[in-house]
Amino acid sequence: MPVKPTPPGGFDIEVPVVVVGAGAAGLAAALAARDAGVEVILLERDEVPRGSTSMSQGYACAAGSRIQREAGVEDDPDTFYADIMARSKGQADPRIARTIAENSGPVIDWLMDRHGIPFRMNLPWSGFFGHSVNRMHGVPSRTGEELHESLQHAADKAGVTVVTGAHVDTVYHDPDGRVTGITLTRKDGARESLGCGGLVLATCGFGANEDMVQTHIPSFGKTPYYRYFGHEGNEGEGIQWGRDLGAALGCMDSFQGYGALAEPHGIIVNYDMIMHGGIMVNTEGKRFSNENKDISAQSLEILPQPGGIGWVVVDDARRALAEDLPEFRELVSLGAVRSADDARSLAALIGVPAEALEATLAESRAMTRGEATCPFGRDFTGSDPLSEGPLYALKVTGALFHTQGGLMVDENARVLREDGSALPNLFAGGGAACSISGHHCDGYLPAAGLCMALTLGRLAGQAAARISAEELV
Repeated sequence: MPVKPTPPGGFDIEVPVVVVGAGAAGLAAALAARDAGVEVILLERDEVPRGSTSMSQGYACAAGSRIQREAGVEDDPDTFYADIMARSKGQADPRIARTIAENSGPVIDWLMDRHGIPFRMNLPWSGFFGHSVNRMHGVPSRTGEELHESLQHAADKAGVTVVTGAHVDTVYHDPDGRVTGITLTRKDGARESLGCGGLVLATCGFGANEDMVQTHIPSFGKTPYYRYFGHEGNEGEGIQWGRDLGAALGCMDSFQGYGALAEPHGIIVNYDMIMHGGIMVNTEGKRFSNENKDISAQSLEILPQPGGIGWVVVDDARRALAEDLPEFRELVSLGAVRSADDARSLAALIGVPAEALEATLAESRAMTRGEATCPFGRDFTGSDPLSEGPLYALKVTGALFHTQGGLMVDENARVLREDGSALPNLFAGGGAACSISGHHCDGYLPAAGLCMALTLGRLAGQAAARISAEELV
């Protein structure tokens, strides 16, 4: 059993706070605990920390940050909370939604001002997919790798003890549910035990656990062309430890999908091109959805198409929106970006019927001019029509990126039991905690994953530091 009673002989060493998982949530928790003057050990399963943070585009949504104000963006926690509840159709836990709304902006300010994380606004993003204003905070390179490296550097500077290649496999507890420590196994098979005053689970979600996906997210796990695009270590261990300790689970059917993953390259195709007028067609050369309704739910629109694939079609103006992004540059270098002078030539290049693609493009131009109505409900007005050429196409599919269900937590990121009471000293953040997305996949707000990770991570680290200090008195 991975959850066991406290061993009679105690532990090899004792530390105030142990954090499991060195992604954004774990690093934020460790930084917060160190800011409180508490010793913390951060345990990472991989030899080199990467995980979901490094695989992301590095954006965290947040409300009321200093750089929002400097950019002239008017936002506040009440507006963010209203957007969360509207997007999730009222299914998000109100307490956690309010906690995230009120603390996300201060978390960005804290990371910038105290720990030197170089956040800046992505100004083209505003009013899309549930955000009523621009909340997109990212690092200069617009990559999760830079954000992750910045957080790791900050942790090193703050004196966080990071142990990599350390797979936590057992959690120990007293009869009252108080966590007393963990056991880890190193790559060479050596085992060590650590006692702790507070334990933070930042082990991400369960996207790599096929059994859990099939059980909790059958709408995705049983699609014919199911694909997972996430870190292989996201096996749901933290969620299972919490459950075995009596924790409540929430919204386990919730997930973040993505409907524009380059096939077969497994690289994100930037959605700015679609948001600003690009379209997506299937192998028949026809549109099949409102591409701008939901980035996440678009994954379930594309997977039922023939072969589970589609083509993103844009013109030169839309291509220019992504040409400086690292993912797009890599796709160009791999030959994934097909180009032709006109629709008929492009159709021959990507193997779709020329007449159908020409008609689809003509129809999109008519809808942009207000001369036709989109049968899928997309509003094309406000964008310039796609040009006659040159045109570009990228082959894409849908994928599950990140599960959103997990352990129920309170406003201090403390894990809750089924009856609503809190486990004494167990905390969760990031993908291990229930998110603000409600059920299924259409309640996901862009950049909510890193928002949840950083915000709950900080709150968990602060509270774990307080509790561990009380334990040592």
